Amino acid sequence: MKLTLRWLTLFTRVMVGLLFGMSGYYKVFILTAPVHARMFFTGPYANNWMPHWLLLVTGLVIPFVELACGWLLVVGLFRRPVAIVLGFLLLLVTYGHELKQPVFDISTIILPRVLLLIPTWIFSVDADPYSLDALLASRKAARS
Repeated sequence: MKLTLRWLTLFTRVMVGLLFGMSGYYKVFILTAPVHARMFFTGPYANNWMPHWLLLVTGLVIPFVELACGWLLVVGLFRRPVAIVLGFLLLLVTYGHELKQPVFDISTIILPRVLLLIPTWIFSVDADPYSLDALLASRKAARS
């Protein structure tokens, strides 16, 4: 059972990390963050309650958050805090989609990522020994 849990935590963490990391890579280096902000934030949401500056800042920051957090999950560094940040990001994205299109279908992008984040939210570093967090914890324990 413990070995199965180790593989579950490894594969879900790396898979969701790749999803966010590659999405962030695309948005930062190919699409660029200003284009991302214009295409997905300031343009489509120009006529709602949110101020332009908030839309712009959010649209510029999200690609970098996805890039950094995704790759941190792939290597397993700061697993739980990073997964929590990504959970909040998914809440923000869900709200944005629902604001634009009520009864938005979350099953294609948002729900799979939430499901893949659940093991990282729930299980401790002990259940994810193939991570940098576990390596650092074992070195710390060895020094004590």
